[in-house]
Formats: sequence, C-alpha cells, structure tokens
Amino acid sequence: MTTLIQDIRPITRKSDAREVALSVYDDLISLVASLEGSEWSAQTDCPGWDVSDMVGHLIGMGEACASMREMVRQQVGGRLHASEYNGNPLDAMNARQIEKHASLTPAERVSALKAVATDAVRGRMATPSLIRAVSISVASTGSTAGFPSKAKMGHLMDSVLTRDAWLHRIDIARAIGRGLELSEVDARVVADVVGEWARVHSAPFELVLGGPAGGKFVQGEGGERIEMDAVEFCRVLSGRAHGDGLLATKVWF
Repeated sequence: MTTLIQDIRPITRKSDAREVALSVYDDLISLVASLEGSEWSAQTDCPGWDVSDMVGHLIGMGEACASMREMVRQQVGGRLHASEYNGNPLDAMNARQIEKHASLTPAERVSALKAVATDAVRGRMATPSLIRAVSISVASTGSTAGFPSKAKMGHLMDSVLTRDAWLHRIDIARAIGRGLELSEVDARVVADVVGEWARVHSAPFELVLGGPAGGKFVQGEGGERIEMDAVEFCRVLSGRAHGDGLLATKVWF
C-alpha cells in the first residue's frame, strides 16, 4: 500500500495527539521499568548521556510539561546557563533536568516517570491557544545544530515532545541491546515524521521504510528513491545518524 504525503494527517490535539502521547509513554515506561543493574549505566546515542541520564531528562521534561510555572522556571534556567553549553539554552535546560534527578535510585526514577506521564500529556494538551501560536527561536549550536531555526509551541506540544519520548525509548533499547516490538502507534509516529519531513523539503520522492512501523510513501513523481528501516530513518532525521540528499533534512525530535 502506498501513502501519498497529502493523505497523512498530522498529529495534533484536534486529531489523536493525546492518545498517541499516552501510548508512547506507556511503552517507554514499560521498557524503563524492566531495566536491571548495569543497564542503567549503558551509554546512549546522545553524547554524554547514559540511560540513567536519559530517564532523568524525560522526568524533567515531563515535569515542565505538567506545569507552566515549572516550564518557565526551566526555560529561564536554560537561558541563564546557555553560555556553558555553546550558547544553547535547550542543552542547558536538559542538563539541569539531569542534574536535578541525579540522586534518584533506579526505582525512584521509574516511579517518578510513571507519576508525571499522564500529567505531562494533560498539560501539553491544555496549553492555551495564544501560547500554542508562539514561534520560538532555536539555537544553531549544540544538539540543535542543523535543525529549523523556529519551532511553534503548538507543534512542540502536540507532536515533537511525543517524538522525543518515542525516540528516547529507541535510544535506551539500542544502548542495552534489546529489540522492541513495534506497533501501530509506532507506525503513526513514523508517518507523522515522514509527513513533516516531506513538507519541509517539498521535493518529489519515493520512500520505502521497512519494519513493522514502516510503509511506502510518495510525494510527486520522478524523485529520489529511498529504501531503509523505519526506525533508522527517524534516527537519521534526528541527527543520530548521517544522511545524504533528502535525508540531510532534519525535523524536530
């Protein structure tokens, strides 16, 4: 079955953003709850982060999404410490999330992630329309180098933060050498990524993504043909792996 890009419905709170986000958190929590011993110290694809750090970041981001006051507090802290992270306030914010939760035991990390997940999704979906319409500037240094220079808050809340949790589940599984059973929810996330990627570069292509989360996607005629694994496609677009041609176009994760 071939999916035309114009037929991909973006993930928004008017469609299925809440349901997809909750399902992604459920899958993430199941993986994190199964971690044992040295798996917590396994290095991930995110430079300088082990699994424990990554979960600390996920807890911190969940806390920010659950409370507008906490979100503002973290953003202010990120701006104040941006100079320590090559001028990137998001990298500074993420680092401080990790620092805040550094003393938690593995069991406490699991409990904290479980406790914040539902409230994080509720907070994101309740973001006021005026805030959702705001576009924020993104640093061209550090972890966001090469990404679009602007991001709309509504898109971040509806889709990007779900992708962040989704791909960190992939990161953790790769770090500890585990396979994952992918579902329709994973395929929904991948399709949403494909749709945004296609709209950003607007060039014709034929994309064949393998695996349970994949599919065949087409935009226009006579364009570049790309065939690869669906998860690897998302890793490339997130900057975790190298991509040439149309695959050099990054989208937000």
